[in-house]
Amino acid sequence: MMRFLNHCSQGRSAWLLMILTALILESSALYFQHAMKLQPCVMCIYERVALFGVLGAGILGVISPKTPLRWLAIILWTYSAWSGLQLAWEHTMMQLHPSPFNTCDFFVNFPSWLALNQWLPSVFEATGDCSVRQWQFLTLEMPQWLVGIFAAYLVTAVFVLISQFFIRK
Repeated sequence: MMRFLNHCSQGRSAWLLMILTALILESSALYFQHAMKLQPCVMCIYERVALFGVLGAGILGVISPKTPLRWLAIILWTYSAWSGLQLAWEHTMMQLHPSPFNTCDFFVNFPSWLALNQWLPSVFEATGDCSVRQWQFLTLEMPQWLVGIFAAYLVTAVFVLISQFFIRK
């Protein structure tokens, strides 16, 4: 299995699949926001940025999968999936255990050199409250779904990272 994952990471099709899944998830988020009129909170925006990190890792992997750039893509993928998982877990805890002491910020806080909320406010501007439950599917709220999604990305990334140490025949 590890040799298979190593082989897949050195081809473009697996990276394209990762790009496709991230694009579908990002498109779904924008559909929820603009078509269904759900208001994204600060945590939603940060989770969206983590998903863009996974998308960026896929783009890096597609560019040159047989060079050391693949390692950078795997590291970015792992970091983005881990960050997204942490954010989604924290967001889930805010919704499941609401407290006046456990709240999110009112506004997103990006560095001045990466002011995404000013550059593209229709995608990165937070207008909702983190503790409000706006959407549910199969008894799970959106952050709970994201915990599963980011966990799947992370587990896959860790296996692909480990597989890099197995020599391809």
